[in-house]
Amino acid sequence: MSAPLLPALDLSHAVVVVRPGDVPIAERTAAIVLVEEIETRSGIRLEVKSEWPVSGDVIVITGAGSVPAWKQGVPAYAGKAEGFRLVAASEGGRNVVWVSAGDARGALFGVGHLLRQLDWAKGRVELAGPLDVTTAPRYELRGHQLGYRSAANSWDAWSVAQFETYIRELALFGVNAIENIPFQDDRNNPLMKVPRREMNRSIAGICQRYGLQHWVWTPAGFDLNDRAKRDQLLASFDEFFGDVPVLDGVFFPGGDPGHNPPELVLGFLEELSGRMTKAHPRAKIWLSLQGFTKEKAEVVYAYLDRGVPAWFGGIVHGPSSPSIAETRHRLRKDVKLRLYPDITHNKISQYEVPEFDQALALTLGREAVNPRPAEYAALHNRFAPMSSGFISYSDGVHDDVNKIIYSSLAWDSSRTVRSILIEYARLHFAPAMAEEITDAILALERNWRGPLEHNGAVEATLGMWRELEAKSPQLAGNWRWQMCLLRANFDAYVRRRLRQDTALEREANTVMSRAGELGAAAAMDAAHAMLQRAVSAPVAPELRARIVELCELLFRSIGLQTSVETYHASGAERGAVLDFVDQPLNNRWWLEDEFAKIRRMPDEAARVARVRELAEWEQPGPGSFYDDIGNIAKSPRVVRSDGDEDDPLFWWWDNGKSRARLSWQVTAWPQALVYEGLDAGGTYAVRTTGYGQALLRIDGERVTASIDGREMAEFKEFPVPAASLRDGKLTLTWDKATGEEHLNWRQHSRLAEVWLLKRK
Repeated sequence: MSAPLLPALDLSHAVVVVRPGDVPIAERTAAIVLVEEIETRSGIRLEVKSEWPVSGDVIVITGAGSVPAWKQGVPAYAGKAEGFRLVAASEGGRNVVWVSAGDARGALFGVGHLLRQLDWAKGRVELAGPLDVTTAPRYELRGHQLGYRSAANSWDAWSVAQFETYIRELALFGVNAIENIPFQDDRNNPLMKVPRREMNRSIAGICQRYGLQHWVWTPAGFDLNDRAKRDQLLASFDEFFGDVPVLDGVFFPGGDPGHNPPELVLGFLEELSGRMTKAHPRAKIWLSLQGFTKEKAEVVYAYLDRGVPAWFGGIVHGPSSPSIAETRHRLRKDVKLRLYPDITHNKISQYEVPEFDQALALTLGREAVNPRPAEYAALHNRFAPMSSGFISYSDGVHDDVNKIIYSSLAWDSSRTVRSILIEYARLHFAPAMAEEITDAILALERNWRGPLEHNGAVEATLGMWRELEAKSPQLAGNWRWQMCLLRANFDAYVRRRLRQDTALEREANTVMSRAGELGAAAAMDAAHAMLQRAVSAPVAPELRARIVELCELLFRSIGLQTSVETYHASGAERGAVLDFVDQPLNNRWWLEDEFAKIRRMPDEAARVARVRELAEWEQPGPGSFYDDIGNIAKSPRVVRSDGDEDDPLFWWWDNGKSRARLSWQVTAWPQALVYEGLDAGGTYAVRTTGYGQALLRIDGERVTASIDGREMAEFKEFPVPAASLRDGKLTLTWDKATGEEHLNWRQHSRLAEVWLLKRK
């Protein structure tokens, strides 16, 4: 028999009690936060006093172990900095809630924890009690980059008030650091409500009021030997150091952007430190090894081995850095390692979406609304133990869920994703529906896993969000709600379009295969007409209309820039999903271009042969096989590893509007391809497309290409040795391309398609 439920503590008439006298500003801010957040959600405005009330319910906030003026014992908290004890009970006929912390920042975080536990509705504020929780953060640094610059897909449209609200909301989940971008990216921006210098001061002031660390990201995208540009950057620093009231960290990326050698970077940072410490003596400079070779990284390690300067804070690990494990192993034990995880991008990024369907990659791009809670929880808990914490790489609010996952796990890594999301939904949506909303957010993440065409759960996810939307008309103006609805509708729309486009290309291929009977021109005309049905008879226009509507609402509510032309997105890959909502999800554009080439051929036999070759591209005939290596839906023979070393790479050509064959726009180096049930007496050849080198091994033995095309549209062919076929099985693997260490990753060799062709 279960224990009876205890009545909730009614706090709708409570008085908020704060310490009298001169207390740290962040502790006073904690009380303001509590009162304002409760009023926003319930409409109830609680009174704040510094004296102990004779009667009535109280919520007490203190960052000190004793307050003699109250003549009350304060629940003891003797834990780590920034931690707190939250005690709630009914005592002597009154409800008493204590937020007892060891410092001002802990008081703020305790208020955040309390707000996440409250049950609220209009005219009601309750807390399930009794309660006694003592907690402190596991990792000392827990922050996010909120750069006020043109490249961001939302923040450049924000007011100071919006920044304060968002920074506050992050602090409610234990965030203790905010990183701005004060100089980089000086493009003219029509969306900015205040000049950058003014916003730089304001963000620093917000951090000061909330007791949070204030950091900045400040690259040098020029040759540091250029004295004029170097002096100009140093002058910008001097102005900035004088402008801001607080500064804790300066993060200088060694690369991305920038290509300076480490010796030059370290010399510049030494010069910069002298200027910084005059204005902000407690601030430290942190350096990333992004883009550094092993030899360049060793220069930095050796520099630190000789002695760590007082101004040096630690090493930052970001995208394109040496591995975290390698860096931690090589660094002195007393040098801190901060993580700079890319939680904002979906492709062409540090953490690609695993098993991402190409249709989603083409339309959603790099910076779509991207709740990936389970994935980022695993990434945090895998890498965080080698660090002292993190400040994330983020370029907008589209990754809001990911921020909360990282923040919450940096506080307590034992927490479950579900428990974190329930608190997120309670605070930002509605306590009564928190579990349903949590399930719907998790469903959005699952939409992106595996072949989209066969993922019927995408429609179920849309159904969940539509049902929740019908129940919650009061959330229509909530930007987090709007983002989730956009994703649910967009995913379903892309899937329906993919199914249509796939069927249309299949029909077009069927008629093209009859080119010998119909004639090349007639076959191409018929195929083109079939493919054009995607334009003349589009699928699900009501879903498209809803997507357009939600993009407009998000621009109004949070400045989310989902289109370059309509909403001033700084670039097509910066979350401009509306510009790609009608992107072909088959090879229509490529086929149109190929048809134009074929029509210029002088010989009908050659025209027919080429039309049939296009028709049979992915269907090479009996006994032969085809794999589109990077496309999770079209690579059944690909063996993938459990890690991320063979993740597909989705290429970004022609500003996202490439007319190239889709199979060339996503590449990978798979662990292996395995073929079984082959004709042991047959003759076979391996054909591939890709770029550069393809150092093929068949059953472990290197083979030489008989045809060695190096460009993406050219074939390589490798005869299969007869001895390899004796057991009717083949395993294909590839060696790493050689001589490419000095090349940018965009010039590295890549593999797109693989055929095993039976010749006879």
